[in-house]
Formats: sequence, structure tokens, C-alpha cells
Amino acid sequence: KGLIYRGERIINWCPRCSTALSDLEVDHQEEESFLYYIKYELEDSSDYLTVATTRPETLLGDTGLAVNPEDDRYRGLIGKNVLIPIINRPIPIVGDEAVELEFGTGALKITPGHDPVDFEIGQRHGLPSVIVMDLDGTMNSKAGPYFSLDRASCRTAIVKDLEECGLLSSVEPY
Repeated sequence: KGLIYRGERIINWCPRCSTALSDLEVDHQEEESFLYYIKYELEDSSDYLTVATTRPETLLGDTGLAVNPEDDRYRGLIGKNVLIPIINRPIPIVGDEAVELEFGTGALKITPGHDPVDFEIGQRHGLPSVIVMDLDGTMNSKAGPYFSLDRASCRTAIVKDLEECGLLSSVEPY
């Protein structure tokens, strides 16, 4: 009757136990972290968009950058491409109402393989899902030069590389 389907979805995963967790089994807690402000250069231009993220290590799996189509700052950039920092792979800029105008910079990196909201935005815009971490929390072959690093070491290495390339605008407590 067409009621059963197969598809990719984001799940809660414990890399220590190597098991999926139900939403009911997850105890959410706030922790102190940082917002990293990263420059994504426009393809064929010296201009850039700045994106705020708490997880810079996932930028290797970005497949799009989203802006709110009502945002006057970015409306004219929808349909153009930016380059993923460090690896310089072009990804499209898409317009999506899920992007909050007031949070961060108003531009959101889309990493469908690593975030449930990004997954939904990616589905709406036909963006592929690139998974850059293995089930044990280490970076896989799609992570390029960061292959085999654990996610914390990868974050440290990417932040250092972004600083050296002049692509890290700032870091602030979050």
C-alpha cells in the first residue's frame, strides 16, 4: 500500500557504546562552548559570507549555505556558490525560511549528514548528504586532510587552519 519506505534519517548515536539512542534516552544539557565565525568566500569573487557555528569540524560535510529569502543582506546571493573553507569545494547558496534573521550572522552552513535541521533543509533543496565521521567519532576519508582524527582533535586542527588562512573572523563564548 506504499506505507513502508526506506530512507536516510538523523539518529542519536553513541560512539562509545556503538548504539543508536531513542530521543527518550537522551538527557539534554547545556554546556559552555564557542561560536566560531567562519568566512565562506564567494566563488569567482573576493567577497565572502560569514557563518557562525558551534561545530567547525562538520564544515567538511557542508553541501549548501542557507540564507533567509527575506533577508535584504543576502537575497541577491541566492543561486550563487561559496567555497567550503580549506577544501575549496563549491556549494550553492539557497534561500530557506528556517534560517533565523537575528541569530549568528543570518547565514547557515548546511550539513545534512550531521544535523537534523540541516537534514530537513537539505531535503527541501535537494542537497546531498555527506557524512564525514565514522560511527566511532573519527573523521573518515571524506574529511580529506583530517582523516582518522577524532572529532575533538579535528575541531582543534580545523580552527588552527582557518586562523592561518585568515578565514576565522572571531570566536566568542556560547
